[in-house]
Amino acid sequence: MGHITPSLYISNKFARRGHRVFFAVPRNSVARVRHLNRFPELIEFLPVAVPHVDGLPAGAELSADVTFPVLPLLQRAMDLTRPDVEDLIRELRPNFVFFDLAHWVPESATKFGAKSVFYNLYSAASAGWLIRDLSATVEDIMRPPPGYPSSGMRLTTQEARDIHEHCNRDPPIAGELKIVERLTISAQDCDAMVFKSYTELESQYFDFLSKKFNKPVYPAGPVLPEAAKPDDADGKWSEWLDSHASKSVIYCAFGSEFRLGAIQFQELILGLELTGKPYLVAAKPPVGAETVEEAMPEGELSGRGVVHGGWVPQQLILSHPSTGCFVTHCGWGSLFEGILSECQLVLMPLFADHPINARLIGGELGIGIEIDKGDDDGIFRKESVKKAVDSALDFAGGIGAKIRANHAKWRELMMKDGFDDSYIDDLILKFRAILN
Repeated sequence: MGHITPSLYISNKFARRGHRVFFAVPRNSVARVRHLNRFPELIEFLPVAVPHVDGLPAGAELSADVTFPVLPLLQRAMDLTRPDVEDLIRELRPNFVFFDLAHWVPESATKFGAKSVFYNLYSAASAGWLIRDLSATVEDIMRPPPGYPSSGMRLTTQEARDIHEHCNRDPPIAGELKIVERLTISAQDCDAMVFKSYTELESQYFDFLSKKFNKPVYPAGPVLPEAAKPDDADGKWSEWLDSHASKSVIYCAFGSEFRLGAIQFQELILGLELTGKPYLVAAKPPVGAETVEEAMPEGELSGRGVVHGGWVPQQLILSHPSTGCFVTHCGWGSLFEGILSECQLVLMPLFADHPINARLIGGELGIGIEIDKGDDDGIFRKESVKKAVDSALDFAGGIGAKIRANHAKWRELMMKDGFDDSYIDDLILKFRAILN
């Protein structure tokens, strides 16, 4: 749900201002997101059947439904929806078509007189780093591309190797595009690029991308979600959090798509145990395990922690007075939620855009502490988990105090009355100018 949910958030922003939104979504996923639609009279879901592709698990529609090696097959299935999507565009005649990884949308939109908007749900900093020439090597990806605003940012060997393998590898289906090709075509062919970000945070990266692709790049602001409706399932988490002291709980989450390796999962749990603090981990079962329970470290644990293999109400948990630390995989949306909270941020980047986000948020802005890991193997140990958490929570003149001060500054900006709305209003004005 990592792409559908934030796209629905911005749809709610447009609908609040009276704009009609048609939201094309895989057929079986409509029920998963319907509750997030705050304006059903203006936002209409358009179910799209996802064709089956050999090798793709039955019923798979979202990246959260498959493992990374199978993602190219899911992308192929999404490409096969093009005729149905074009039928919708022809019938509805929208002014704008938002898309993310469907690189063919600009051509389809133009065919029927619509403008295409590449709504990039990654940071502009990561887009500028990742969208490179096909000839880029692992060594190239470790360093910033020519003209990149932050010349001091670096990736580890393992991080660059993972990106190269994921973005530049040949797909399993002959003739299919690599991910970096899809991103490049999307950026080159769209009428405008829009980022879930804001000028105060990434203005230099917007300028870099605008110059590189010779087209407008607009910030949409943080696109904060509308107030969540209470859910009966939230009660058990509130009750558990209520039983702990203020700012004592460590909350750890890795998004809807990512799985740790079995050893890394156990090192994480053991590291949290070493802190001596209560903890709540929300994570998919690690690679090779059916449940989180079967993957837990051997031996007796303290009983201070809860490890949950399903969805949890992250906004509720982060805003609860008992939660004091957020260990995050550094997905862009999760980082924004972390900054909006009063929790100290501990950064555990896993994949793709995550390391770049971590270097930006932790290294350049000083809002969080990154967990140390091996340069060549990307492995972190339980001791490094404990060290990062302890440092983040050291307020007695240590780095924790500096992080808290920096965090408070950025949180205050994002929470400023009208801040989020001003970006959406400005974006709509820019769209009107494009039409005129």
